[in-house]
Amino acid sequence: MIKQLKIKRLIFTIILFSFSSVSLAEMSEAEQILATKDISNEIDKKKNKTSDSCLLTPSSDIQVASPVVGVIKSVRVKRGDRVKENQILVKLHSEVEKATLRLNEAQAAYGKRTIKRNIDLYKRKLISEQEKDDIIINNKIYSFEMAQTKELLAQKTIRSPITGVVVETFLDKGEYVGEDPVMQVVALDPLYVEVVLPASMFGSVKKGDVAKVTLDKPLNSSHNAKVIIADPVLDAASGTFGVRLELPNPNYALPSGLKCRVDF
Repeated sequence: MIKQLKIKRLIFTIILFSFSSVSLAEMSEAEQILATKDISNEIDKKKNKTSDSCLLTPSSDIQVASPVVGVIKSVRVKRGDRVKENQILVKLHSEVEKATLRLNEAQAAYGKRTIKRNIDLYKRKLISEQEKDDIIINNKIYSFEMAQTKELLAQKTIRSPITGVVVETFLDKGEYVGEDPVMQVVALDPLYVEVVLPASMFGSVKKGDVAKVTLDKPLNSSHNAKVIIADPVLDAASGTFGVRLELPNPNYALPSGLKCRVDF
């Protein structure tokens, strides 16, 4: 009876051990599968080099100011208008400068006639060398004053420094212009694509690389953009670095401020 009990216990132990071995083998295989899957995912990530967060921004965003103080006579554009480089945006009152310019022009014209008359007198030795030089120098001064007044008059006209779109006008006709800007103009062609990448991608994205930019709703379209800046320094706090891409936008079809995704 005791021998039979021992035999049963031995058989039970062998069976239990065999089940345990199978279970361990199955767990080991599962772990291998999971590990293989993780490695595959990492490889796919490295191959795709995808950033889920980027933003379209203007290539230039300028707060247009006046080089001189004054009072606005007219505002030639409004919010939403497209403007070209050097186009007139605002004109300031310039009546004093215009009157001064007329005076300078009259003085310069008189000086030229004076020089012509006195050259003949000098040739006939009716005036001295000193007198002749004084007349010529005075005429040059008139010319310099006229050029100065023209520059002052030009500063009363505020022009667009870029080709772009008027985002906002801050002042209107009759208001005083001081140090504050009068208008905001942005350049939308090209657009900049600003993206922050993890440190693991540092060195793999370089200036000149072409990437696919997929825009968020409502456009849901894809476009090619070129890398123009890849920051050479990592941000220690976040473990990231910045990249800027240039995206052509000749018809202004793409809006600034739209979120996107970049595939390098």
